[in-house]
Amino acid sequence: MFLFSEGYQPLQVPQWAQAFVLLIGGFEVGLSHFPFFACLSSEFRLVSAILGFSYSLIWFAVTILHVAKCPHGQFLGRFQSVVFYWPSLLCLAFLLGRFLHMFAKSLRDHPGWELQAEPKPFLEVHQAEHVLRLLRRCPLSEKKKSWFQTRIYEWDPCFQFPSRMIGTTVLAFICLYLFMVIEFCVFIYVRDELAVFEGKLESYVTSTNKTGALTPVILQVKELISVSKEVWVVTILPAALTCVTYLFHILACYRCLKTCPVFKGCRIGDKSHQAPSRGISLKDTARTEGHRSSNLKNSSMSRGDGPTYLGSAYIMHMKRLWSGDRQFLPVKFRSPSPSESVAAIARYSGWQIAYVLWGYLIIHVLQSLCGLGLMYSLVLPVAHGQGLEVLRGLGIGTLTVTVVVGLMVLQVRVAATFFLQPKMSPADKQKPLALHHRSAFHNFSYFLFFYNALLGLGACLSRLLLSCILGTWLIARIDRTILQRGYERADMGFRAWAGMLFVDHYHTNPALVSFCHILMTGHRERKLQKAVKCQFLNQSPGPRVSARSRTRWLLLQTLMNNPTLVTLRKSKEGHGTRQFPQMLLTSSES
Repeated sequence: MFLFSEGYQPLQVPQWAQAFVLLIGGFEVGLSHFPFFACLSSEFRLVSAILGFSYSLIWFAVTILHVAKCPHGQFLGRFQSVVFYWPSLLCLAFLLGRFLHMFAKSLRDHPGWELQAEPKPFLEVHQAEHVLRLLRRCPLSEKKKSWFQTRIYEWDPCFQFPSRMIGTTVLAFICLYLFMVIEFCVFIYVRDELAVFEGKLESYVTSTNKTGALTPVILQVKELISVSKEVWVVTILPAALTCVTYLFHILACYRCLKTCPVFKGCRIGDKSHQAPSRGISLKDTARTEGHRSSNLKNSSMSRGDGPTYLGSAYIMHMKRLWSGDRQFLPVKFRSPSPSESVAAIARYSGWQIAYVLWGYLIIHVLQSLCGLGLMYSLVLPVAHGQGLEVLRGLGIGTLTVTVVVGLMVLQVRVAATFFLQPKMSPADKQKPLALHHRSAFHNFSYFLFFYNALLGLGACLSRLLLSCILGTWLIARIDRTILQRGYERADMGFRAWAGMLFVDHYHTNPALVSFCHILMTGHRERKLQKAVKCQFLNQSPGPRVSARSRTRWLLLQTLMNNPTLVTLRKSKEGHGTRQFPQMLLTSSES
């Protein structure tokens, strides 16, 4: 933020070329911090640990030296540099510890001490566990959860956030803190300038002996300045907590109550805990997941106790994409362009941080305006001895709103009583949408037309007010669009979020990654067997297992563990397959 300020830019260029200057500045920041990431991701662990530790130590020493030489500042007074630079020192200390850990681990894994570590597998452990959990039956009873899991956070051992999401969230917290410190410094500067202005106003009032024509206006201006300063300070914490809530909303896990979790999968300690990883039809696996999800959704909806979720948009959106559900996205975002998605995932981290910072500032301004309205409508009139007038105004306003709402409710009641046909069955909850007494209804709508036209003026203003409040309140959240249906593509923040979701979905889908892992492993094994046969080493007299028989056996085991798949399979005439599914279903019910 300091680097991109106007006073720091070393190049004097025209206004239209400022974008190129900012691009150069971004490359400068990236180049200065690139050695950290290069050393963390390098395969030469020993050399990268030594170089990364040295580079981090240089940064740490320079920062400590700068803080020690200039600890105080103009706005925050003592220890201003410490307030600004302690997040950087904390991050550098973490990097020093990380490189020390890499150094010790590389010494341990060095040839002569211990065998070299195995390469990173293509299929992660949590992805394999997620696929195995999809192939298990739903538990008859859920495991008892702790208070922390029920009310605050419930983790999913089969789901891991990408490092991009965690790094973006941590960096957003640091940038939000620095932005709040800078805002407070600006507030102190403005407060000092306003104090000088108030002194001049006070000198004018004193010179006129409080008899000047502008004295009442000056007193009101001083009161406005005093109230504004207090309200601005008080609303710092609520605005910050709102943005912090948005950041935790990205990472906090969802929870389900009373129903078998659809997105979280199922676990049970039966014989199916060792689900086969090969020999299973991919079509059967997809049908298992989709059919189970649909059954769970229907059962929860029929009972009326559907899942209650708290938290993460990322987890919910990713798991819905994994299950093939794209209904939560607008129609134009369900088949995004690959090039736009790749560009979106590159923009996401920077845009998320920028939206959080702008969201904090806008929410702070909005809350300050609401605080000023509350002060001038309730607090100050009571302080000036006008409490009865305030109560009278509140009473009249409440009565007016009550009458308006009551007339609207009365219209609905009259329409339901006189202008709808009776229920077709006593078990129906509502009357059918069929007009009754049409002539009377036309007269009813005619006489209420003029009143509803006047009422529509207030309804339009309330719609505009609510749109402004909700739009400014949710400006920092790019996981949902604030534009109405049909105009979602104009929301560039939501486009970046949707593109990022699809890139992660296509590259980290556990079912897809597991299937690719099975194909790669099978191809490698077949290639190895072919090489062994060519060298005449595969002449052991041991029993041979047919690949087709093994596949059929694994398919039978899968169908026995998941009986609902039997009804989805295609039956062949003349092979007795009609009786076999009935036997499986009967055995599963028993």
